[in-house]
Amino acid sequence: MNIERFSKSILAALTGAAFLVACGDDSVSKPEKSEKGEPFASQYKVAEYHPVLIKNATVLTATGKKIEKGSVLFADGKIVAVGTDIDPPADDNLQIIDAEGKWVTPGLIDVHSHLGVYPAPGVQSSADGNEMTSPVTADVWAEHSVWPQDPQFQLALAGGVTSLQILPGSANLVGGRGVTLKNVAGRSVMEMKFPNAPYGLKMACGENPKRVYGSKGQAPMTRMGNVAGYRKSWIDAKEYMEKWDEYEAGKGNGKPPKRDLRLESLAGVLRGEILIQNHCYRADEMMVMMDIAKEFDFKVTTFHHAVESYKIADKLAENDVCSAMWSDWWGFKQEAYDMVESNVALVDKAGACAVVHSDSATVIQHLNKEAAKAMTSGNRIGMNITPAHAIKWITINAAKAIGVDDQTGSLEEGKMADVVLWDGNPFSVYTKAEKVYVDGALMFDRKDQQFQPASDFELGIIDLK
Repeated sequence: MNIERFSKSILAALTGAAFLVACGDDSVSKPEKSEKGEPFASQYKVAEYHPVLIKNATVLTATGKKIEKGSVLFADGKIVAVGTDIDPPADDNLQIIDAEGKWVTPGLIDVHSHLGVYPAPGVQSSADGNEMTSPVTADVWAEHSVWPQDPQFQLALAGGVTSLQILPGSANLVGGRGVTLKNVAGRSVMEMKFPNAPYGLKMACGENPKRVYGSKGQAPMTRMGNVAGYRKSWIDAKEYMEKWDEYEAGKGNGKPPKRDLRLESLAGVLRGEILIQNHCYRADEMMVMMDIAKEFDFKVTTFHHAVESYKIADKLAENDVCSAMWSDWWGFKQEAYDMVESNVALVDKAGACAVVHSDSATVIQHLNKEAAKAMTSGNRIGMNITPAHAIKWITINAAKAIGVDDQTGSLEEGKMADVVLWDGNPFSVYTKAEKVYVDGALMFDRKDQQFQPASDFELGIIDLK
């Protein structure tokens, strides 16, 4: 008897292909193409699937509505209709799910994840999330570290997560570009890459950069050193951008400036093409970062780990800056001490964009429960926050925080059919995601092992005897 050792990559390809055609429709759409001819363009393909009508469910649309005995119809990867009086279309291929007693929400989105760049098992040889070689490493891209076989992606999928932003770590003033992924199987990260999602540029305030580089006897060693480092970088980026603008306007000697990958990312922010994703705990530092943004005419899109956002919620609303926060994770270092459990609710009440994030391979599996804790903390101090509102913190607000809210994050006609069917109220600790759809394709089914994807890493060696 022979034991055949299959190439794991080939096996992953076969598994992925089987996954795409599992429900009888083997047609797939063409991959998204980069209009600008950018490198590393998305190769994500939307898997076709049956049109689906989920009826008799409690539906949270993430637009503020809670629909009892509601229905959600989706086909061709898009939401077709949401409401109470949806007539099933005449389509022999239509799958109808009677979801009485169950709930439906948009797919969950985690705006701060390190899956793939810190994969499981957590060994040093695959820890590729922190380029701690220079305070400014805007030239590195997280997608070039992502290991698609990280089994943590499937665990997040089972928790209802359909999209996630993978960020580099926070050792540096500017840590590099993050990437937004669809939570699907892929042989390369490009097959997971969310089509047309803007890049995020990771920046970090406070203790991390000054500790990492101060301990080496180099700048930054203090918070004022941090700020000096940011400002010097933006001055360089502005000069670089102006050189390219002059060249493209036909000025100068006709020779293009030499490309600089570090300044290219920073200039992308100044042009409004790349979003700032800023690790920042303290309120005073967030205020300084918004001042720097005004000095150089760019925008901070989202503060992450923002434990003191409640102190400046009005300023965040005024500047249209999102805050990504934990429900009750704090106190693990000095700059993380001064949080309150109602942080998320208070930011939301001020009219700012409140988001619940994970920064954890475990917490990402329970984002619905994290939002439930934040909702409860707000209600304990007298607010009246409902599930119909709180669901925004892990769906549409999260989509806004990473620049994809025009495509996903709510159950509205024409948006991506990223949908979760829960076996009960998603704000209960007893509830689990039962079915998870990404662009209308069933990617996880708790009751059907065929739709419980496993990482290639977990498949091992197949004995074909």
